[in-house]
Amino acid sequence: MKRILLLLAVASLALFSFSSCQSLKKFFAPEMDDEDFIIGQLYADEFVKEEPFRPHRTRPANGRSSNPSGKCGVELTAKDNPALYAAIDSWYGTPYLYGGCSKEGVDCSCFVGHIFREVYGVNLHRVANDIQQDVTLISRDKLREGDIVFFTNGNGKVSHVGIYLKDDMFVHSSTSNGVIISTLSNSYWNQHFYKGGRHSKVKTKY
Repeated sequence: MKRILLLLAVASLALFSFSSCQSLKKFFAPEMDDEDFIIGQLYADEFVKEEPFRPHRTRPANGRSSNPSGKCGVELTAKDNPALYAAIDSWYGTPYLYGGCSKEGVDCSCFVGHIFREVYGVNLHRVANDIQQDVTLISRDKLREGDIVFFTNGNGKVSHVGIYLKDDMFVHSSTSNGVIISTLSNSYWNQHFYKGGRHSKVKTKY
């Protein structure tokens, strides 16, 4: 009887592990095999559930409406790069997919790579951890528009990247919401922030 109960317990555990793996794999490109999936978990950003950040909007003294950028809703000033925000708007809301690199599904590093090619004419490494090789690392207090922000996961590895905008905001492809605006003040991103990265070809008015 004990042996039967033990076998049932092992079978249940195996079934749970399989179903958990399958539920996680919905965030991965379908062409990835199991080995890619397992290796990817070492570097993939952890699933972070967060509400999309709503950028603050000022109310002009003249009572007229403000000038928010399209889908992402960030107020633009003369210092902001309109090409950057136009590119972000074209990807905004695209679902997250590990290994994905299209508007049907995109992961964090591919999203950053697309924006950099389109806006700055710069090619970056494909993997989040490797993008560090393309930039000069800087501290959080030096961040400005167009800098790359790096985050570490529970393994201490660089697992996630985004693009800094202004006022503590950054854009990225998040596991929970796809391409969204988040804030570094969020408890998870604040805790897991590693470094900023600045590419020599990225120019800004900030």
